[in-house]
Amino acid sequence: MPRFFLPPSAWLTSGAAPALTGDEARHLAQVLRIQPGASITVFDGEGRRAQAKVQDVTRSRVTLELGDGVPGDAPVPALTLAQAIPKGKTMDLIVQKAVELGIAAIQPLVTRHTIVHPGEGKADKWRRTALEACKQCGQDLLPEIAEALAFERWIASLTAAPAGTASTAAPELKLIASLTPAARPLRDVLHEHPGTTRATLLVGPEGDFSPDETAAALAAGFLPISLGAIVLRVETASLFCLSALRYEFGRN
Repeated sequence: MPRFFLPPSAWLTSGAAPALTGDEARHLAQVLRIQPGASITVFDGEGRRAQAKVQDVTRSRVTLELGDGVPGDAPVPALTLAQAIPKGKTMDLIVQKAVELGIAAIQPLVTRHTIVHPGEGKADKWRRTALEACKQCGQDLLPEIAEALAFERWIASLTAAPAGTASTAAPELKLIASLTPAARPLRDVLHEHPGTTRATLLVGPEGDFSPDETAAALAAGFLPISLGAIVLRVETASLFCLSALRYEFGRN
């Protein structure tokens, strides 16, 4: 059954029927040519989905009769990918496949060895890629994709908690894919952290992190992991690690 994104605000209408608008309406009306009376699935990007009956169709607006919303369970562990932006369209691929693996958030990074510096609107493009992936794979949670940040700003933000605050959340497992001699096999590190419910994976660019960046990550609590003797491409390393985390700790 076709799936469409209906923002959370559109579920809470006062007097007016909920409606698809913009690209979602155009896709339903002009690409799929769905007619009134047809049934579709809608999701809100926050874990809720519902069956809906199409009532009226125009190019810019499709009104719906919503069924009962069904809350979904967020994938566990909650995974964040902090990814140095690679060359070409590789980031699009990483975003798409990370969504399929149940990613919760993606932080694009500009590092010392990053070749590509994203222009304005890049994050919006990656968000559209993530939305399309959600629609294709049945994922009801739309991951947060942040604006690109310089590595130094991002790593500093991790230790900038307000004074006097203490987190009661479960400890977060923080991993950095690294070529340093101190890196340990990913399998061994994962086995030492059973029950992990939150994890951040840090993956560098084609030329790896600079020594200063690696040192800053280690000081922030990231554990260096090795992915074996074969040197992997950036996208392979990211997806390999996300798959391993989902396999080792996944509960749904």
